[in-house]
Amino acid sequence: MDKFSFEVIEHIAVLGESSRGWRKELNLVSWNNQTPKFDIRDWSPDHKKMGKGITLSNEEMVSLKKSLMELDLGMM
Repeated sequence: MDKFSFEVIEHIAVLGESSRGWRKELNLVSWNNQTPKFDIRDWSPDHKKMGKGITLSNEEMVSLKKSLMELDLGMM
């Protein structure tokens, strides 16, 4: 398997935590020394292991934020 590198540039929020201590987080992450992207995924308590996640460019994050602001959570 190819090696990859990552650096959490900015921790933004914890979205939830499992009973095993893994936390779903929103972070700004640079993957393989590339431009940082917004990243949502589960992380082990020591941040050495991670689950599958999703990365979003600035443009995608703006679109997501706009969609979330328009969402009526009272209907859920």
